[in-house]
Amino acid sequence: MKHNTILLFVLASIITTPSISYQQIIPSKKSIRPVHTYSIVARNPETGDMGVAVQSHWFSVGSIVAWAEAGVGAIATQSLVDVTYGPLGLDLMRAGRTAPQTLAALKVADEHPEIRQVGMIDVHGNVAAHTGKKCIPEAGHLVGDNFSVQANMMLNTNIWPAMKKAYEASTGDLATRMLAALEAAQDAGGDIRGKQSAAIKIVKTKSTGKPWDDTVMELRIEDHATPIQELKRLVKLHRAYGHMNAGDLAIEHNDVDGALREYGAAETMFPNNLEMKFWKAVSLVNADRVDESLLIFKEIFAMDKNWAILVPRLPSVDILPKDDDVIEKILSVVEN
Repeated sequence: MKHNTILLFVLASIITTPSISYQQIIPSKKSIRPVHTYSIVARNPETGDMGVAVQSHWFSVGSIVAWAEAGVGAIATQSLVDVTYGPLGLDLMRAGRTAPQTLAALKVADEHPEIRQVGMIDVHGNVAAHTGKKCIPEAGHLVGDNFSVQANMMLNTNIWPAMKKAYEASTGDLATRMLAALEAAQDAGGDIRGKQSAAIKIVKTKSTGKPWDDTVMELRIEDHATPIQELKRLVKLHRAYGHMNAGDLAIEHNDVDGALREYGAAETMFPNNLEMKFWKAVSLVNADRVDESLLIFKEIFAMDKNWAILVPRLPSVDILPKDDDVIEKILSVVEN
């Protein structure tokens, strides 16, 4: 009776959702990939941001496991992966199904749910997770408030409890907390095969219809000896370039002081990044602090003289003053 009830739900979902066909809801055998891994799906109840973070000893894990859409939800599909759990799960949640309803429907339509492992969260914070009985040990999952952690082919059974504990104990934004869960998994033993790739994807709680605006963060480490550490580095770099983008926006609005603050914040995070140094120096010039900018320009030009070639091109597009004396002064610090 229970099976029939769920099957009727699946059929009702298909009938009431014109965009999803019966052929679409049946996972393709061709999509099965042996991606054994650990992951977290989570939602920040304060901001509504939702995301997935994952690590595996498998090339390009993010392209297979991690799925998220603003205003809809986030999904991790792993173990002997049926990739279609990702897009079809988002389709069903977009049509109004909760994460538990979505997972139940996909499992009924799947010929082999016993080899799947899935974690899902919808935009309202409903969570669902599944670990098939034939996932390679050690395997399991835990569901918490607005998140779930799941892992398979692990060295031991401590991995997913360690992830849950780390996520609940951590503070900061969603990326910081999900990375804490991944690190805890690795520290507890991790994937029995080792490490290769990692990914993180975070989306906003509301969709604007513009995916490039709705995605808070999407980073992948495809192949690396220490993928989580590299992912952490890129998350930091992503934040630094967030300041750079804010600086650029300030320039567009002739807010030189604002640009200086943003470029300076980015440079503080990555003090050896020439790009960040350069735009800070440009902002100093535009704030009539040319002399203060010269030491920065000198350091940049000594490292790479192509930046000196760029300088005289900027007045014509209103990024530096149309003042020959200023430009000559900047270029006077180029070492021969």
